[in-house]
Parts: sequence; C-alpha cells; structure tokens
Amino acid sequence: MASASTAIHRMVQRCRDGDYPPMVARLESGWVVMGERQPFLGYCLLLPDPVVDHLNALGADDLAWFLADMAVAGRAVLECTAATRINYAMFGNVEPALHAHVFPRHASEPVATRTAHPWAVDWNLAPEYSDTAHGELKSRIAARLKELAARA
Repeated sequence: MASASTAIHRMVQRCRDGDYPPMVARLESGWVVMGERQPFLGYCLLLPDPVVDHLNALGADDLAWFLADMAVAGRAVLECTAATRINYAMFGNVEPALHAHVFPRHASEPVATRTAHPWAVDWNLAPEYSDTAHGELKSRIAARLKELAARA
C-alpha cells in the first residue's frame, strides 16, 4: 500500500473533504483535478480513489475504469482547450502513488518545446492554479466531464 504521506493521498483526502480548489470532478475511478501549476493551460491529473501504489496494483475492473476515466478526462480537456492533442503520463517516481497526468498540447507552443516532453519546460515559471485565472476553464471541463459520464 502506498504511504499515506504522498501528495496524491493528501489531494484525494482534500477532494473527499470538498476542500481542494483545483478539484474538477469525481469520476468512477477517482478525481480529476487541475494541476497546481499550469505549464499547459488546462493541465489536469486523474487521482484514483482509493489511492494505490501503481497501475498494476489495480484489479481488472478498477484498471479498466481508471484507464477509461483517463481517456474521458483527456477528451474533456482536449475539447475545452482546443488543444491539438493530449499527452498522457504515469510515473510515480517522485510521488509513489498512482496518478495520471493529462497535458493539452497546442501547435502554437514555442518551437523549442512544441515536441518536447512536458518536464522540459520550466515549471517554476508556470502560473499557479487559481480560481480567478482558471475557474472558468475548470467549470467548462467539469461540465463536459458530466456530459461524457452521462453518455457512458
């Protein structure tokens, strides 16, 4: 079992408590949240609930739900940001608990980073999430997720 001290555990608990401003929506497998930094406008994460160590710790049904929810989150972010594509990533090396990154990518990105992986950009320069700057986009993503979930 993953250590309860990871940032993923803390974010999930705050989502459960309704005390996490970047929280977008609850899906079948977990929570969609906006990234605390926004190196790509609309960057989100999918956090499983309950938290597990890694993807292979999920049973077959939970694995299917998590991957399906990741794709649904990507679709909502794609549509709401008018991105060219979505990059997905799961590592867990820094925070040893399952979480999926959902990065909207645009053809208008600077040439130097357009084809680079998301960690090639300076995250310290990325704007921090705030309801003032990102709340409207968060609301649109939440509404689209609700529409997509209703069709499932």
